[in-house]
Amino acid sequence: MSSPIFTSPEDAEAAFYAALAQADLDQMMAVWSEDDEVACIHPGSIRLIGLTAIRESWRQLFASGARITVSATHPVRWTDMMLAVHTVHQHVHVEGDDRLHPPIIATNVFARGALGWRMVMHHAAPAPDMDNLHSHDSPHIIH
Repeated sequence: MSSPIFTSPEDAEAAFYAALAQADLDQMMAVWSEDDEVACIHPGSIRLIGLTAIRESWRQLFASGARITVSATHPVRWTDMMLAVHTVHQHVHVEGDDRLHPPIIATNVFARGALGWRMVMHHAAPAPDMDNLHSHDSPHIIH
């Protein structure tokens, strides 16, 4: 089976979210670049470097049986000839869980190579609680 060629970073990002919704490990890994230094940070987790660690993290998530649908909103995109950086708000819905989950802020980075656009980094973190953020006198920026 040949790998798909993503002709734009938007195509690669759509394939990423489709693979997540379908819990399809092969489709998920087809989105990722084969570079040694790819990185993935799941919400509240450690930094994973390399395809082996990233594949295992997705395998574990998909094997858990949880069906996750993510709608990405509020995109901010920067693209040049070889690199694209997208930040989005992810609204996560877990099948069978009717609770409203707070959004997750994600950064997806794509690089253009011989086989089209591929993901080189995915970093997702819970969005801050804006009500509490504005009610304190402490600084809101850490670095």
